[in-house]
Amino acid sequence: MKNWKFYNLLFLRVFIVIIILFTSLYLAQKELYHNSILAGVAVIIALIEMYSFIKTKTNFYDKTILSILQNDYSSNFPEEQKKGSFKNLALLYNTLKEKQQEQTSKELIYRSILNNIDTATLILEKDNNNWNIFLMNDYFSSLFNVPKVSHWSYLKNYLPSLCEEIENTHFSELKTAISVKIEQQDLQTFTLQTSLTKSLNKEYFIILLDSIQRVIDKKEKEAWITLMKVISHELMNSLTPIRSLSQNLLQIIGQEKLEEDDLEDIKNSISTIINRSDHLQIFVENYRKLTMLPTPNKNPTAINSLFNDCLKIMSPILKEQGIELINNINSSRSILIDKNQMEQVIINLITNSVFALKERHEKKIFLSALTENNRFFITISDTGKGIDPEIRNKIFLPFFTTRKEGAGIGLTLSKNIIEAHGGYLSYQADENRTNFVICLITS
Repeated sequence: MKNWKFYNLLFLRVFIVIIILFTSLYLAQKELYHNSILAGVAVIIALIEMYSFIKTKTNFYDKTILSILQNDYSSNFPEEQKKGSFKNLALLYNTLKEKQQEQTSKELIYRSILNNIDTATLILEKDNNNWNIFLMNDYFSSLFNVPKVSHWSYLKNYLPSLCEEIENTHFSELKTAISVKIEQQDLQTFTLQTSLTKSLNKEYFIILLDSIQRVIDKKEKEAWITLMKVISHELMNSLTPIRSLSQNLLQIIGQEKLEEDDLEDIKNSISTIINRSDHLQIFVENYRKLTMLPTPNKNPTAINSLFNDCLKIMSPILKEQGIELINNINSSRSILIDKNQMEQVIINLITNSVFALKERHEKKIFLSALTENNRFFITISDTGKGIDPEIRNKIFLPFFTTRKEGAGIGLTLSKNIIEAHGGYLSYQADENRTNFVICLITS
Protein backbone atom coordinates (compact mmCIF):
# COMPACT_ATOMS: atom_id res chain seq x y z
CA MET A 1 0.00 0.00 0.00
CA LYS A 2 1.35 3.40 -0.92
CA ASN A 3 2.78 5.51 1.90
CA TRP A 4 1.07 8.97 1.99
CA LYS A 5 3.07 10.46 4.86
CA PHE A 6 5.35 12.55 2.66
CA TYR A 7 2.47 13.91 0.61
CA ASN A 8 0.40 14.68 3.73
CA LEU A 9 3.22 16.73 5.24
CA LEU A 10 3.79 18.53 1.97
CA PHE A 11 0.04 19.29 1.60
CA LEU A 12 -0.07 20.61 5.19
CA ARG A 13 2.80 23.03 4.51
CA VAL A 14 1.19 24.23 1.27
CA PHE A 15 -2.13 24.71 3.09
CA ILE A 16 -0.46 26.77 5.84
CA VAL A 17 1.29 28.97 3.27
CA ILE A 18 -1.99 29.60 1.42
CA ILE A 19 -3.82 30.53 4.66
CA ILE A 20 -1.04 32.94 5.70
CA LEU A 21 -0.96 34.41 2.19
CA PHE A 22 -4.72 35.05 2.14
CA THR A 23 -4.49 36.47 5.67
CA SER A 24 -1.77 38.89 4.52
CA LEU A 25 -3.90 40.03 1.57
CA TYR A 26 -6.95 40.47 3.79
CA LEU A 27 -4.98 42.60 6.30
CA ALA A 28 -3.63 44.72 3.45
CA GLN A 29 -7.19 45.45 2.25
CA LYS A 30 -8.13 46.53 5.77
CA GLU A 31 -5.07 48.82 5.69
CA LEU A 32 -3.54 46.95 8.57
CA TYR A 33 -0.16 47.20 6.86
CA HIS A 34 1.94 46.34 9.90
CA ASN A 35 0.06 43.12 10.44
CA SER A 36 0.09 42.47 6.68
CA ILE A 37 3.89 42.76 6.60
CA LEU A 38 4.20 40.33 9.50
CA ALA A 39 1.91 37.91 7.67
CA GLY A 40 4.07 38.33 4.54
CA VAL A 41 7.20 37.52 6.52
CA ALA A 42 5.40 34.45 7.87
CA VAL A 43 4.60 33.41 4.27
CA ILE A 44 8.27 33.76 3.30
CA ILE A 45 9.39 31.73 6.34
CA ALA A 46 6.80 29.06 5.56
CA LEU A 47 7.97 28.91 1.92
CA ILE A 48 11.62 28.63 3.03
CA GLU A 49 10.69 25.87 5.50
CA MET A 50 8.70 24.05 2.81
CA TYR A 51 11.60 24.39 0.33
CA SER A 52 14.01 23.08 2.97
CA PHE A 53 11.66 20.15 3.64
CA ILE A 54 11.41 19.28 -0.06
CA LYS A 55 15.16 19.85 -0.60
CA THR A 56 16.08 17.55 2.30
CA LYS A 57 13.90 14.77 0.96
CA THR A 58 15.12 15.27 -2.59
CA ASN A 59 18.79 15.36 -1.55
CA PHE A 60 18.36 12.16 0.44
CA TYR A 61 16.69 10.52 -2.56
CA ASP A 62 19.45 11.70 -4.96
CA LYS A 63 22.22 10.64 -2.57
CA THR A 64 20.73 7.17 -2.20
CA ILE A 65 20.25 6.71 -5.96
CA LEU A 66 23.83 7.92 -6.57
CA SER A 67 25.16 5.41 -4.02
CA ILE A 68 23.31 2.61 -5.82
CA LEU A 69 24.66 3.70 -9.21
CA GLN A 70 28.22 3.84 -7.84
CA ASN A 71 27.88 0.51 -6.01
CA ASP A 72 28.68 2.25 -2.75
CA TYR A 73 26.77 0.63 0.10
CA SER A 74 29.03 1.77 2.90
CA SER A 75 26.29 3.88 4.53
CA ASN A 76 23.45 2.48 6.55
CA PHE A 77 19.92 3.52 5.60
CA PRO A 78 18.44 5.71 8.38
CA GLU A 79 16.08 3.69 10.54
CA GLU A 80 13.34 6.36 10.47
CA GLN A 81 13.25 6.20 6.67
CA LYS A 82 12.73 2.42 6.55
CA LYS A 83 9.11 2.89 7.57
CA GLY A 84 8.61 6.42 6.24
CA SER A 85 8.27 8.01 2.83
CA PHE A 86 11.27 6.11 1.43
CA LYS A 87 10.24 2.64 2.56
CA ASN A 88 10.48 1.13 -0.94
CA LEU A 89 13.75 2.95 -1.63
CA ALA A 90 15.15 1.55 1.60
CA LEU A 91 14.07 -1.94 0.56
CA LEU A 92 15.79 -1.54 -2.83
CA TYR A 93 18.96 -0.18 -1.20
CA ASN A 94 19.21 -3.02 1.33
CA THR A 95 18.43 -5.70 -1.30
CA LEU A 96 21.16 -4.43 -3.61
CA LYS A 97 23.54 -4.13 -0.66
CA GLU A 98 22.99 -7.80 0.23
CA LYS A 99 23.51 -8.84 -3.39
CA GLN A 100 26.77 -6.87 -3.53
CA GLN A 101 27.99 -8.51 -0.32
CA GLU A 102 27.07 -11.92 -1.74
CA GLN A 103 28.91 -11.12 -4.99
CA THR A 104 31.95 -9.91 -3.06
CA SER A 105 32.00 -13.18 -1.09
CA LYS A 106 31.87 -15.18 -4.33
CA GLU A 107 34.72 -13.11 -5.82
CA LEU A 108 36.83 -13.78 -2.72
CA ILE A 109 36.18 -17.51 -3.11
CA TYR A 110 37.06 -17.42 -6.83
CA ARG A 111 40.24 -15.49 -6.13
CA SER A 112 41.15 -17.90 -3.36
CA ILE A 113 40.69 -20.84 -5.74
CA LEU A 114 42.78 -19.19 -8.46
CA ASN A 115 45.50 -18.33 -5.94
CA ASN A 116 45.73 -21.96 -4.84
CA ILE A 117 46.08 -23.66 -8.24
CA ASP A 118 49.48 -24.60 -9.67
CA THR A 119 48.83 -22.93 -13.03
CA ALA A 120 50.03 -19.39 -13.71
CA THR A 121 46.82 -17.45 -14.39
CA LEU A 122 46.47 -13.91 -15.72
CA ILE A 123 43.11 -12.28 -16.55
CA LEU A 124 43.05 -9.04 -18.55
CA GLU A 125 40.12 -6.61 -18.78
CA LYS A 126 39.67 -4.40 -21.82
CA ASP A 127 39.23 -0.68 -21.20
CA ASN A 128 38.53 1.09 -24.51
CA ASN A 129 41.49 -0.14 -26.60
CA ASN A 130 43.80 -0.86 -23.68
CA TRP A 131 44.17 -3.95 -21.51
CA ASN A 132 44.34 -3.72 -17.74
CA ILE A 133 45.22 -6.60 -15.43
CA PHE A 134 42.01 -7.73 -13.78
CA LEU A 135 43.61 -10.59 -11.83
CA MET A 136 47.06 -12.14 -11.44
CA ASN A 137 47.13 -15.22 -9.23
CA ASP A 138 49.84 -15.84 -6.63
CA TYR A 139 51.42 -18.67 -8.64
CA PHE A 140 51.94 -16.39 -11.66
CA SER A 141 53.50 -13.70 -9.48
CA SER A 142 55.86 -16.10 -7.67
CA LEU A 143 56.74 -18.20 -10.75
CA PHE A 144 57.84 -15.24 -12.85
CA ASN A 145 58.91 -13.15 -9.84
CA VAL A 146 56.81 -10.13 -10.82
CA PRO A 147 54.74 -7.83 -8.58
CA LYS A 148 50.97 -7.71 -9.03
CA VAL A 149 50.91 -4.77 -11.41
CA SER A 150 47.64 -3.32 -12.72
CA HIS A 151 48.50 -2.47 -16.34
CA TRP A 152 49.61 -4.59 -19.27
CA SER A 153 52.26 -2.01 -20.18
CA TYR A 154 53.87 -2.47 -16.74
CA LEU A 155 53.95 -6.27 -17.16
CA LYS A 156 55.84 -5.87 -20.45
CA ASN A 157 58.78 -4.48 -18.47
CA TYR A 158 59.05 -7.77 -16.56
CA LEU A 159 58.04 -10.37 -19.20
CA PRO A 160 58.67 -8.87 -22.64
CA SER A 161 58.89 -12.21 -24.48
CA LEU A 162 55.52 -13.41 -23.15
CA CYS A 163 53.78 -10.09 -23.81
CA GLU A 164 55.20 -9.81 -27.34
CA GLU A 165 54.04 -13.36 -28.16
CA ILE A 166 50.49 -12.50 -27.12
CA GLU A 167 50.50 -9.08 -28.79
CA ASN A 168 51.66 -10.65 -32.08
CA THR A 169 48.43 -12.65 -32.13
CA HIS A 170 46.43 -9.45 -31.46
CA PHE A 171 45.06 -11.01 -28.27
CA SER A 172 43.38 -13.87 -30.11
CA GLU A 173 42.90 -17.39 -28.77
CA LEU A 174 45.86 -19.75 -29.10
CA LYS A 175 47.48 -22.85 -27.66
CA THR A 176 51.22 -23.22 -28.10
CA ALA A 177 54.57 -23.71 -26.39
CA ILE A 178 56.62 -20.66 -25.48
CA SER A 179 60.06 -20.05 -24.02
CA VAL A 180 60.16 -17.35 -21.35
CA LYS A 181 63.27 -15.89 -19.73
CA ILE A 182 62.72 -15.21 -16.05
CA GLU A 183 64.97 -12.36 -14.89
CA GLN A 184 68.57 -13.41 -15.67
CA GLN A 185 67.88 -17.15 -15.67
CA ASP A 186 67.89 -19.52 -18.66
CA LEU A 187 64.91 -19.81 -20.95
CA GLN A 188 62.13 -22.04 -19.62
CA THR A 189 59.47 -23.66 -21.77
CA PHE A 190 55.78 -23.35 -20.94
CA THR A 191 52.52 -24.39 -22.52
CA LEU A 192 50.57 -21.21 -23.27
CA GLN A 193 46.78 -21.27 -23.63
CA THR A 194 44.62 -18.18 -24.04
CA SER A 195 40.90 -17.56 -24.42
CA LEU A 196 38.67 -14.55 -25.00
CA THR A 197 35.35 -14.09 -23.22
CA LYS A 198 32.70 -11.40 -22.77
CA SER A 199 30.50 -10.61 -19.79
CA LEU A 200 27.85 -7.94 -20.20
CA ASN A 201 29.75 -5.00 -21.72
CA LYS A 202 33.16 -6.18 -20.49
CA GLU A 203 35.74 -8.11 -22.51
CA TYR A 204 38.22 -10.42 -20.76
CA PHE A 205 41.35 -12.20 -21.99
CA ILE A 206 42.46 -15.25 -19.97
CA ILE A 207 46.09 -16.43 -20.06
CA LEU A 208 47.15 -19.81 -18.62
CA LEU A 209 50.78 -20.98 -18.40
CA ASP A 210 52.05 -24.39 -17.27
CA SER A 211 55.68 -25.42 -16.94
CA ILE A 212 56.25 -28.30 -19.37
CA GLN A 213 58.85 -29.79 -17.05
CA ARG A 214 56.37 -29.70 -14.16
CA VAL A 215 53.75 -31.44 -16.30
CA ILE A 216 56.29 -34.08 -17.35
CA ASP A 217 57.40 -34.61 -13.74
CA LYS A 218 53.77 -35.02 -12.67
CA LYS A 219 53.06 -37.55 -15.42
CA GLU A 220 56.25 -39.46 -14.60
CA LYS A 221 55.32 -39.57 -10.92
CA GLU A 222 51.82 -40.84 -11.73
CA ALA A 223 53.30 -43.47 -14.06
CA TRP A 224 55.75 -44.65 -11.39
CA ILE A 225 53.02 -44.88 -8.76
CA THR A 226 50.86 -46.94 -11.13
CA LEU A 227 53.81 -49.14 -12.08
CA MET A 228 54.74 -49.77 -8.44
CA LYS A 229 51.13 -50.74 -7.68
CA VAL A 230 51.18 -53.28 -10.51
CA ILE A 231 54.58 -54.68 -9.51
CA SER A 232 53.55 -54.89 -5.84
CA HIS A 233 50.34 -56.68 -6.83
CA GLU A 234 52.22 -59.23 -8.95
CA LEU A 235 54.86 -59.84 -6.29
CA MET A 236 52.32 -60.28 -3.52
CA ASN A 237 50.26 -62.69 -5.65
CA SER A 238 53.30 -64.99 -5.75
CA LEU A 239 55.09 -64.28 -2.47
CA THR A 240 52.01 -64.70 -0.25
CA PRO A 241 51.26 -68.31 -1.30
CA ILE A 242 54.98 -69.20 -1.35
CA ARG A 243 55.37 -67.99 2.24
CA SER A 244 52.19 -69.77 3.36
CA LEU A 245 53.23 -73.04 1.71
CA SER A 246 56.76 -72.77 3.14
CA GLN A 247 55.35 -72.43 6.67
CA ASN A 248 53.12 -75.44 6.02
CA LEU A 249 56.13 -77.49 4.87
CA LEU A 250 58.07 -76.59 8.03
CA GLN A 251 55.18 -77.80 10.16
CA ILE A 252 54.93 -81.11 8.24
CA ILE A 253 58.68 -81.75 8.36
CA GLY A 254 58.70 -80.99 12.09
CA GLN A 255 56.44 -83.99 12.77
CA GLU A 256 57.99 -87.16 14.27
CA LYS A 257 56.40 -89.38 11.64
CA LEU A 258 55.28 -88.55 8.11
CA GLU A 259 52.08 -90.11 6.78
CA GLU A 260 51.31 -90.75 3.12
CA ASP A 261 48.98 -87.72 3.08
CA ASP A 262 51.81 -85.57 4.42
CA LEU A 263 54.05 -86.64 1.56
CA GLU A 264 51.30 -85.73 -0.91
CA ASP A 265 50.95 -82.29 0.74
CA ILE A 266 54.72 -81.77 0.47
CA LYS A 267 54.65 -82.73 -3.20
CA ASN A 268 51.72 -80.36 -3.97
CA SER A 269 53.26 -77.51 -1.98
CA ILE A 270 56.61 -77.79 -3.76
CA SER A 271 54.83 -77.96 -7.13
CA THR A 272 52.88 -74.77 -6.34
CA ILE A 273 56.02 -73.00 -5.14
CA ILE A 274 57.77 -73.89 -8.40
CA ASN A 275 54.80 -72.63 -10.45
CA ARG A 276 54.66 -69.31 -8.59
CA SER A 277 58.45 -68.98 -8.87
CA ASP A 278 58.19 -69.53 -12.63
CA HIS A 279 55.51 -66.85 -12.77
CA LEU A 280 57.82 -64.43 -10.95
CA GLN A 281 60.67 -65.28 -13.31
CA ILE A 282 58.47 -64.59 -16.35
CA PHE A 283 57.33 -61.33 -14.76
CA VAL A 284 60.95 -60.22 -14.20
CA GLU A 285 61.89 -61.23 -17.75
CA ASN A 286 59.02 -59.17 -19.14
CA TYR A 287 60.13 -56.20 -17.05
CA ARG A 288 63.65 -56.59 -18.45
CA LYS A 289 62.23 -56.54 -21.97
CA LEU A 290 60.66 -53.18 -21.26
CA THR A 291 63.63 -51.59 -19.52
CA MET A 292 66.44 -53.06 -21.65
CA LEU A 293 65.06 -52.54 -25.16
CA PRO A 294 68.03 -52.57 -27.59
CA THR A 295 68.64 -49.58 -29.85
CA PRO A 296 66.94 -50.15 -33.22
CA ASN A 297 69.28 -51.43 -35.93
CA LYS A 298 67.73 -49.50 -38.81
CA ASN A 299 68.03 -50.61 -42.40
CA PRO A 300 65.99 -49.82 -45.52
CA THR A 301 63.07 -52.27 -45.49
CA ALA A 302 60.46 -52.81 -48.18
CA ILE A 303 56.98 -52.16 -46.78
CA ASN A 304 55.31 -54.99 -48.69
CA SER A 305 58.01 -57.43 -47.56
CA LEU A 306 57.55 -56.38 -43.92
CA PHE A 307 53.81 -57.06 -43.94
CA ASN A 308 54.03 -60.22 -46.02
CA ASP A 309 56.43 -61.75 -43.47
CA CYS A 310 54.13 -60.74 -40.57
CA LEU A 311 51.05 -62.22 -42.27
CA LYS A 312 52.84 -65.52 -42.95
CA ILE A 313 53.31 -65.87 -39.18
CA MET A 314 49.76 -64.83 -38.31
CA SER A 315 47.94 -66.60 -41.16
CA PRO A 316 47.36 -69.95 -39.33
CA ILE A 317 45.88 -68.17 -36.28
CA LEU A 318 43.63 -65.98 -38.44
CA LYS A 319 42.39 -69.02 -40.36
CA GLU A 320 41.77 -70.98 -37.16
CA GLN A 321 39.72 -68.11 -35.65
CA GLY A 322 37.77 -67.50 -38.88
CA ILE A 323 39.04 -63.91 -39.19
CA GLU A 324 39.08 -62.12 -42.54
CA LEU A 325 42.11 -59.86 -43.00
CA ILE A 326 41.79 -57.05 -45.57
CA ASN A 327 45.26 -55.84 -46.53
CA ASN A 328 45.06 -52.47 -48.31
CA ILE A 329 48.82 -51.94 -48.16
CA ASN A 330 50.49 -52.08 -51.58
CA SER A 331 53.57 -49.90 -51.65
CA SER A 332 56.81 -50.26 -53.52
CA ARG A 333 58.68 -47.90 -51.22
CA SER A 334 61.06 -48.73 -48.38
CA ILE A 335 61.42 -47.21 -44.91
CA LEU A 336 64.37 -47.06 -42.52
CA ILE A 337 63.48 -49.36 -39.59
CA ASP A 338 64.64 -52.27 -37.46
CA LYS A 339 62.71 -55.01 -39.29
CA ASN A 340 62.69 -57.50 -36.40
CA GLN A 341 61.41 -54.94 -33.89
CA MET A 342 58.78 -53.59 -36.29
CA GLU A 343 57.55 -57.13 -37.02
CA GLN A 344 57.14 -57.61 -33.27
CA VAL A 345 54.96 -54.44 -33.07
CA ILE A 346 52.73 -55.45 -36.01
CA ILE A 347 52.33 -59.02 -34.74
CA ASN A 348 51.46 -57.68 -31.23
CA LEU A 349 48.77 -55.38 -32.64
CA ILE A 350 47.26 -58.06 -34.91
CA THR A 351 47.28 -60.51 -31.96
CA ASN A 352 45.37 -57.96 -29.84
CA SER A 353 42.81 -57.67 -32.65
CA VAL A 354 42.44 -61.48 -32.73
CA PHE A 355 41.55 -61.50 -29.02
CA ALA A 356 39.18 -58.55 -29.48
CA LEU A 357 37.28 -60.46 -32.19
CA LYS A 358 36.83 -63.72 -30.26
CA GLU A 359 33.18 -63.18 -29.35
CA ARG A 360 32.22 -61.03 -32.35
CA HIS A 361 29.95 -62.09 -35.18
CA GLU A 362 31.76 -59.94 -37.77
CA LYS A 363 35.47 -60.80 -37.62
CA LYS A 364 37.54 -58.48 -39.77
CA ILE A 365 41.00 -56.91 -39.50
CA PHE A 366 42.05 -54.06 -41.81
CA LEU A 367 45.60 -52.97 -42.71
CA SER A 368 46.23 -49.63 -44.39
CA ALA A 369 49.11 -47.19 -44.91
CA LEU A 370 49.43 -43.53 -45.80
CA THR A 371 52.31 -41.12 -46.46
CA GLU A 372 51.72 -37.48 -45.53
CA ASN A 373 54.11 -34.58 -44.81
CA ASN A 374 57.23 -36.77 -44.45
CA ARG A 375 55.36 -39.13 -42.14
CA PHE A 376 54.39 -42.72 -42.78
CA PHE A 377 51.20 -43.92 -41.08
CA ILE A 378 50.26 -47.57 -40.59
CA THR A 379 46.73 -48.29 -39.31
CA ILE A 380 45.64 -51.66 -37.93
CA SER A 381 41.87 -51.78 -37.37
CA ASP A 382 39.36 -54.40 -36.30
CA THR A 383 35.61 -54.75 -35.82
CA GLY A 384 36.01 -55.73 -32.18
CA LYS A 385 34.11 -54.28 -29.25
CA GLY A 386 36.74 -51.59 -28.66
CA ILE A 387 38.28 -50.38 -25.42
CA ASP A 388 36.10 -49.07 -22.59
CA PRO A 389 36.49 -45.27 -22.17
CA GLU A 390 37.44 -45.60 -18.47
CA ILE A 391 40.59 -47.65 -19.25
CA ARG A 392 41.76 -45.96 -22.45
CA ASN A 393 44.35 -43.92 -20.56
CA LYS A 394 45.81 -47.12 -19.07
CA ILE A 395 46.26 -49.37 -22.10
CA PHE A 396 49.91 -48.37 -22.63
CA LEU A 397 50.86 -48.79 -18.95
CA PRO A 398 53.26 -51.66 -18.18
CA PHE A 399 51.57 -54.91 -17.03
CA PHE A 400 48.06 -53.51 -17.46
CA THR A 401 45.84 -56.10 -19.13
CA THR A 402 42.20 -57.12 -19.31
CA ARG A 403 43.03 -60.70 -20.32
CA LYS A 404 43.58 -63.39 -17.71
CA GLU A 405 46.35 -64.98 -19.76
CA GLY A 406 47.90 -61.65 -20.78
CA ALA A 407 51.19 -60.30 -19.44
CA GLY A 408 50.31 -56.67 -20.06
CA ILE A 409 53.51 -55.74 -21.89
CA GLY A 410 52.49 -56.06 -25.57
CA LEU A 411 51.23 -52.50 -26.07
CA THR A 412 53.86 -51.00 -23.76
CA LEU A 413 56.66 -52.78 -25.63
CA SER A 414 55.17 -51.80 -28.99
CA LYS A 415 54.91 -48.15 -27.90
CA ASN A 416 58.54 -48.17 -26.67
CA ILE A 417 59.76 -49.66 -29.97
CA ILE A 418 57.92 -47.06 -32.07
CA GLU A 419 59.19 -44.21 -29.87
CA ALA A 420 62.74 -45.60 -30.16
CA HIS A 421 62.26 -45.23 -33.93
CA GLY A 422 61.34 -41.55 -33.41
CA GLY A 423 57.61 -42.06 -33.99
CA TYR A 424 54.51 -42.66 -31.90
CA LEU A 425 51.73 -45.22 -31.40
CA SER A 426 48.20 -43.98 -30.75
CA TYR A 427 44.73 -45.39 -30.19
CA GLN A 428 41.64 -44.13 -32.02
CA ALA A 429 38.05 -45.29 -32.00
CA ASP A 430 34.98 -44.70 -34.14
CA GLU A 431 31.53 -46.25 -34.21
CA ASN A 432 32.49 -49.39 -36.13
CA ARG A 433 36.23 -49.91 -35.69
CA THR A 434 39.05 -49.91 -33.18
CA ASN A 435 42.21 -48.36 -34.66
CA PHE A 436 45.86 -48.41 -33.64
CA VAL A 437 47.97 -45.97 -35.66
CA ILE A 438 51.74 -46.17 -36.05
CA CYS A 439 53.44 -42.94 -37.17
CA LEU A 440 57.04 -42.99 -38.43
CA ILE A 441 59.08 -40.03 -39.68
CA THR A 442 60.46 -40.85 -43.12
CA SER A 443 62.96 -38.00 -43.50
